[in-house]
Amino acid sequence: MASSETPALELPGVTIGISGPGHRRIPHKLMALALRIYGARSVYIRPGSPVEASLLDGLLFAGGTHINPNRYGQEPAFSYRYDDLRDDTDFRLLDAADELNLPVLGICRGSQLLNVHRGGDLCQDVTPLRVNTRHRPLLLPLQTVRAVTDSRFGQLVTRPKFGANRIHSQAIKRLGKGLRPVAVDNDLFVQAIENTERNWMLGVQFHPEFLLYHPLHRRIFRAFVQAVMERKLIRLGADPLNEKRDPGVIEGDSI
Repeated sequence: MASSETPALELPGVTIGISGPGHRRIPHKLMALALRIYGARSVYIRPGSPVEASLLDGLLFAGGTHINPNRYGQEPAFSYRYDDLRDDTDFRLLDAADELNLPVLGICRGSQLLNVHRGGDLCQDVTPLRVNTRHRPLLLPLQTVRAVTDSRFGQLVTRPKFGANRIHSQAIKRLGKGLRPVAVDNDLFVQAIENTERNWMLGVQFHPEFLLYHPLHRRIFRAFVQAVMERKLIRLGADPLNEKRDPGVIEGDSI
């Protein structure tokens, strides 16, 4: 006799694309590790790759080469080697993410990319404008970041201020459409942005992949994977709020 109870839906596997430069390096391996900690597989996307975003469940845009200022209506103020093929690939992927409502996480250049893609622009060199902050070691959270507490990001980090690293010389200037600033540093440069529209989208200017030993920075990847999982359950016709999750996969990392 068949049971009258509906069996719980097994959590599906999720695959996240990590978009980066031509050579996969330590930061990208750390990002893949962070995603794997929370149960997500990853594929590495190089500039020019024909990968179809519809085959992925989420997208992570890594740091690296500056975005060509022509993308946001400025002339380059410095002699710099830009990667136009990478810019093209990332813009194509972001177009697809918007169309498919895929969750997106941007780190450093990736955060700036989200802003430029939405019509915002960048300050090409913030170094002479800094008074209260300076470059900090990548492996130490010595840069003070202040979060907007009533934002998704503020709820994620659970505290009004925390430590991060900083190595960027460019920063978000004019904000793109549908984005809000949700964290700043002591010089009031934007350190995190999030989407106010459809898909889950977060950009952080610092590098949480180098701070995985810190529970607060792991939470960024945990929240991203959780958003990816919930989006996939919706695509499969399930209600993510009613599905059981493995607490070791999604709900860990308390402080």
